[in-house]
Amino acid sequence: MTLLFLTVGLPGAGKTTRARELAAQHGALRLTPDEWMIPLFGDSDAGGKRDVLEGRLLSLALQALRLGAHVILDFGCWSRDERSAIRWLARSAGATCHLVYAPVDLDTQRARIAHRQATTPDETFPMTEADILRWRAAFQEPTPAELTGHDLDAPPTPWPTWHAWSTDRWPSFT
Repeated sequence: MTLLFLTVGLPGAGKTTRARELAAQHGALRLTPDEWMIPLFGDSDAGGKRDVLEGRLLSLALQALRLGAHVILDFGCWSRDERSAIRWLARSAGATCHLVYAPVDLDTQRARIAHRQATTPDETFPMTEADILRWRAAFQEPTPAELTGHDLDAPPTPWPTWHAWSTDRWPSFT
């Protein structure tokens, strides 16, 4: 069975480090939006282009899963709906989805972000204290049932399927 690993966590949590380890361990294709956004657009969002890029990467991930490759989506997936949609899509592609949650306390997060900005400024984007606090408030921590692969919610109203929700969330997803 093919595997989709989905990293979950805030900036500075260690998601990409863990994603690199999993890629080496499983011979998996690793898809990390920041590694595309910064070289292509010099920005983490670039006027909404991140959602478009994530949609294309998600489509690529599903194609790779159907071909039998293991995939790591290093997205962060702050919302339960995003995680539920991707878990459903992985199942529809015949894959098993594993959430890889990287919790991080505020002080560690601040230190890692400062270190990243000081040592590899061309591989990251500016993050203010206000950004960090806003993102922490918006983040929905995964439930134990999510982490064990259970508890897949139905899509929220008005979307009839997770596929329909996904095409709305990620406009380039097909």
